[in-house]
Amino acid sequence: MNFKIRISKSETFGFQALQSFEFRISCFEFSRKLPIVSVSTVCYTETSKENNLEGSDMPDIPRLNGVIKALEQGQTTFVAFTPVDIESAIAMAGSKLDGVAFEMEHAPLDFPGLRGALQFMLDRRDIVERATLSPTVTPMVRIPPNGIEMNSWIAKQVLDIGVFGIIFPHVSSVEEAWNAVGACRYPRLASAPLYNPPGIRGDAPARAARYWGLTQQEYYKRADVWPLASDGEILVVIQCEEMRAIDNLPRILKEVPGIGVVLIGEGDLSQELGHPRDYEHPAVAKEIDRILAICKEHNVPCGHPHPDGKNIDRLVACGYRFLMPSAPRSFGFLDQARKLSGRS
Repeated sequence: MNFKIRISKSETFGFQALQSFEFRISCFEFSRKLPIVSVSTVCYTETSKENNLEGSDMPDIPRLNGVIKALEQGQTTFVAFTPVDIESAIAMAGSKLDGVAFEMEHAPLDFPGLRGALQFMLDRRDIVERATLSPTVTPMVRIPPNGIEMNSWIAKQVLDIGVFGIIFPHVSSVEEAWNAVGACRYPRLASAPLYNPPGIRGDAPARAARYWGLTQQEYYKRADVWPLASDGEILVVIQCEEMRAIDNLPRILKEVPGIGVVLIGEGDLSQELGHPRDYEHPAVAKEIDRILAICKEHNVPCGHPHPDGKNIDRLVACGYRFLMPSAPRSFGFLDQARKLSGRS
């Protein structure tokens, strides 16, 4: 695998990947007795067109969002909730998950922490060896506001930091879903293609574009919602977690383009039905099955937040395509050692 480093519009030279070098903010320093040079563009020269990045007029940007990539290939995708901290980010980045959803609904709203976590998901060696801008594990976030709050500024903040998707809690009406999708889109003229839902996201793409590895103009082209925009990289996930939402879900999926996944909120739903966290109760199971059936009818992937060893066979067989397994830290060895040492 070779790299080319563009020094000016007319001068380039190549070097072998993984020769000792280090990244700097605005320059590269090479150990092969080469001077420090400013670098405007890194171009991969592998034969694969998917990984061919050629300056600002890059002909083929690969699919960046791995969760979307799995979904559009008809696969089941796996995304886990995780706290907004550096250690969790590092652990999740090294997993076999398709994506990670940083939890800020039932945990503190921490924008600086989210920015740090995203940075620590990056692995420079992995980027070089895989020769692609697409992250190994796609970072997403669940934000705090319920749909009824019609909030958009928090979505704007996390998108500007660089996430590839947002989970919106308690989206229960067409208007709330319209707002959620619009919050993830830039404005455009009413005469433009794919106008609805109208974008309301403010324009400040510099940090997100840099995190994605794109120029700002390239970012604009890809920072739209999938599957409304076929090459969009932003995944809008709405949570269906109350009876009002289930009753409105057929209209939501019919009238609001741009919803990528419907995620069941069985915890809140079971609360409303009077059987808190009793997910197997017939009344709760019936409504969960309704959500899945409506999603299938409208060809929208349905997600389940609590797959485990007992239900995973059933969930896969039923057709859930967005599964959120827990990612616990294991203390199995500690338990074994305590038992062997005579401690309970």
